[in-house]
Amino acid sequence: MRMPIKQFIDHGKNIQPAEATDAFLDKTYPELYAKGTHTVVKAGDTIPFKGVETRVIASAGQVIAKPLPGAGKPNPFCAPMRPLEAIPEDTQSVTTYFTFGKFRALHPGDLTRDKENDLVCPANRVGTVDLLVGPHHGQDTSNGEPFVHALQPRVIVMNNGTRKGGWPVVMQSFYTSPRFEDLWQMHFSLLSGQEYTPPGLFIANGVDEQPNTMPIAPLPAPAANAPPPPAHNGRAYWIKVSAREDGSFTVTNSRNGFSKEYR
Repeated sequence: MRMPIKQFIDHGKNIQPAEATDAFLDKTYPELYAKGTHTVVKAGDTIPFKGVETRVIASAGQVIAKPLPGAGKPNPFCAPMRPLEAIPEDTQSVTTYFTFGKFRALHPGDLTRDKENDLVCPANRVGTVDLLVGPHHGQDTSNGEPFVHALQPRVIVMNNGTRKGGWPVVMQSFYTSPRFEDLWQMHFSLLSGQEYTPPGLFIANGVDEQPNTMPIAPLPAPAANAPPPPAHNGRAYWIKVSAREDGSFTVTNSRNGFSKEYR
C-alpha cells in the first residue's frame, strides 16, 4: 500500500446494498481496518487531530442539532429546493468542519442538497468558511445555492473528473457566492466547457483525449448507458492547501507550480 491508513472513519452501515459493495464491506474492509482503528461517527462528534479542531456536522443522514459557535443566523439564501434524485448512500456522507486558529474549512463529502438544506435552512448552523473542499465533484445532486452561498467560501477546491462534476448550475452557484474569489479544479471539466471554467493555472489535470479545439459551451452529461471514459493516460497532479492559524492560506497547483496566497 502506497499510503498506509491507520484510522478508518465512516458513517456505519451501508444503506444501498449491491453485490460488489457488500462483498467489500463484509470481507475486505474489516481486513483493512483490523490493522488500524475503526470509528463510526455521528453528527456532533469530534475527531482527534492534533492542533486542528475537527467536528462532524453530518453523518448517517443526520445533521448537527445546534449551531456551531458563532453560527445560527437566519439564511437569506434559502429557497424551494430543485427536484432531487440522489444516490441513497450519498445522503449518509460524513461531513467534517475544520478549525485551525482563525482558518475554517469544510469537506462535505457527497452530502446531498436535502441534507445541505437541513444544515443551513432556515438558520445557518455552520456559519462561513474560508475553504470548501471536494464538494461531491461539483455534481448537481449537491452544492445547492442556499448551502454554498450561506457558507460564503473564499476558495473552492473541486475534486472533479473530466466527465464527472462541474455541472453549469453548480458552477453558477460557486461563481455567484458572496466572498468567492477562486475555484481550483482537479481536472478540466468537459461538462463545464470554457463557459464556466477557471484559468488553466488553477487546474491540476487536463482532459484524457485532448481535442484540437475546446468548445465554449458545456458538453451534455453522459447518458446512463454511455461507454466508460478513457483511462487516465499520464501523470496525475494534485492541489495542496497550506493553512496558517492567522486565517491566511496558500493553494498550490503541482502541475505548474503556481501558488496563490489568500490573506
